[in-house]
Amino acid sequence: MTRLTTHPHAGPDKASRRPADGSRGSRVIGRANRAAIRLSTRLQESLEEATRRPDRGDISTTTVIIWVAAVTGAVLIAGTIAVVIAKYNGKLNGL
Repeated sequence: MTRLTTHPHAGPDKASRRPADGSRGSRVIGRANRAAIRLSTRLQESLEEATRRPDRGDISTTTVIIWVAAVTGAVLIAGTIAVVIAKYNGKLNGL
């Protein structure tokens, strides 16, 4: 079934056509529609799950603070070691 509709930006004598059934365009549109339905269904299920179980094991703020502190400490220690090695590099060559 081919349906003619006037495009809102087209003049009154111009009409846009929908792809004919069985054409490649209609298959692409059908595939896109199925993908959109799957995506919206998955999103709806995720939202229902979040409503049912508000704490789903997400990373807490405390955990993030601890990891940032640990990484910062490790970077500071590595930087200090690099500075000490650079400073005493000439003296360490004879060891």
